[in-house]
This record gives sequence, C-alpha cells and structure tokens, in this order.
Amino acid sequence: MSDQLLAIARQFADSASHITPLGNGLINDTFLVKSGSQTFVLQRINTKVFPNPEQIMTNLVSLSRHISQKNSVDVRLQLPQILSTVTDASLYQDEQGGAWRALSFIPDSESLETVRTLDDVRQIGQALGHFHRLLSDLEPATLHDTLPGFHITPGYLQQYRQALTHTLVKQDPYCAEFIDRFQHRADDLEAAREQGLLSLRVIHGDPKLNNFLFDINSLQVISLIDLDTVKPGLVHYDVGDCVRSCCHNSYTGEFDLERCRALLTGYLSEAAAFFTDHDYQYLYPAIRLIPFELGLRFYTDYLQGNRYFKVTEPEQNLRRAAEQFRLCESILAEEQAIDRLIVELRPGE
Repeated sequence: MSDQLLAIARQFADSASHITPLGNGLINDTFLVKSGSQTFVLQRINTKVFPNPEQIMTNLVSLSRHISQKNSVDVRLQLPQILSTVTDASLYQDEQGGAWRALSFIPDSESLETVRTLDDVRQIGQALGHFHRLLSDLEPATLHDTLPGFHITPGYLQQYRQALTHTLVKQDPYCAEFIDRFQHRADDLEAAREQGLLSLRVIHGDPKLNNFLFDINSLQVISLIDLDTVKPGLVHYDVGDCVRSCCHNSYTGEFDLERCRALLTGYLSEAAAFFTDHDYQYLYPAIRLIPFELGLRFYTDYLQGNRYFKVTEPEQNLRRAAEQFRLCESILAEEQAIDRLIVELRPGE
C-alpha cells in the first residue's frame, strides 16, 4: 500500500519520498507527505460521502479568493491552500476511481484531542467567530452544497425511522427512548429558517475541537482545517457542533458550563458584528440540538450496519450515540444557566 500511496503522492510532487497517516478523521483518509524540503497533506476524499469532489475544490477556491481580498491585517487565520497535480489539476483520480487532493501543510502547528485550558476553548470560539465574520459578506448561494441534507435534523429523523423498518439489529432501549422523547425538538432550527428568523450564511460544517490548529510556540489558534463541508447553512449548526465538541467533559460525560462560557465569550466577540436578535435567541436551541443530531446519526448508522462512520467493532456507533444522548441530557439540565449566560454575553446587556 505504501508504494501505491507514494505513486499517488508523486502525482502532486514527483520527488515525494515518505508518507505517513495523519489524524483520525472518520470520513476521509489523510496522510502527511515529505518531498524534499516540502511537506504537504494528501487526502483521499470519501466519494461515498462526497459524490462530487470537484464541488469541494470549487468551494475552496471561492473561499480562498474571498479571504485574499480582505485586508491582510484583518485576517488572523491561515487556511490550507490547494496544491495542483503535476498536470495542473486540483484532483487526481486513481485506477479504482478514488479522488485525491493535496493541501499545504501548516508548520509548527498541532491539533488537540482534549481541551487543555479554558483559554484554548475561548480561542476556538473566537476563531470560529472570526471565520464566520470573514465570510459573512460572501453570498452563500455562490457555494455548492457539498452535502445536501447535512445538519437538517428532521431529515436524519426520517432516515432513522426508515432504518427501523429494515434493520436486523436489536433496538437499544436507552437510545430508542431518548430519540422518542426528544424528537419534537428536531425541527427547531429549520422551522426558524423557514419562518425567516434565521438566515443562510457560509458555514464550516464540522468545527470540532481537532479541526483547529494551534501554534506550538505561541499556543494561539492559527488555522481552521477540514473545509470539505463548507457550504450554505445556519451558523448555529457550527456553534452547536463546536460547543458539543469542546464542552463535553469526556471523564464525566457531562456538559461543562465554564467551557461553554469561554467558547461563547470568544465567539461572540467576533460574531456580534453580524448577529441579529434572533441569532442570539436560537443559540441555546442549537447547543441542545446538535448532540441529539449526532447521536441520531450514530445510532441510525449502527442500525444500518455501520455504513457511514468508520468503526473498529460493530457496537462502536451504538456507544457513540449513547454518549451524545447523555451529553444532550446534561445540556437540557443546564438550560436556565446557559440561557442566563447568553443574555449576559450579549452586547449592551
């Protein structure tokens, strides 16, 4: 396999000499390639998830072009740059039909799998808000929707119901009961969008903890990576997912309110520039919804035989689902405290 990977890497740099796995993503396969003095990231795009990889690349070009037009002083995030093949293409297709692309590697950086300090979380929130602010004047309709239906929770609920009619797997009582109890909340954000209370903007789509890169010397966030899911959407999906990822205490399984305070403090220091009254109103529903949505997706995938998320054994998605539902229960228990926090952080309050 290493010889095959090197042959693919050499489609982007003919002197590529060393390749190693990078990261632990659940969708794409990612590798770090050394080619002389150059280091770059090689990825095989999962075409089962992203059937139109060329749309991803078009979006990345639009993103880079838009941000490059900003005053450089105002841009505090480095985004990975697209590297062309030796034949000047953005993608390489292997003999099996796999779609490969190369991106610049950001040196002296690291991603985190666990939160170190509250300041880490504040910086992550601020970086996400900065990303949203940089793109707040980019017309979302100019971007491709690379994942139709992504983060549309009512759609995932429908997929779950369909899975129930075909699965051969025994239902888990806890997960089934939690879905039944929470499902009336599934339409909270989409109903607000349909009523004109929330607007489509450009979103990242997957702003989890390990998609933020920290400078290893300054310990500051310098990049937001994994941009395949950039698309038109509600920024609330991003905020909810970022809170879900960063404010989940992995030791207790519960929601960490102080981390949430730090993250929203950072986020709103940037997002206040474009947030509306309704945007603030729907922050808590987003924080509440996204763990349920992800748990629903994990559980549905478990019922369907683990087709989507990578697993190492058959019940891994079941455990992932239960973990997200327990987090959601913890967030529900903190509803009043989170609401007070959001009011406190609103400018002028």
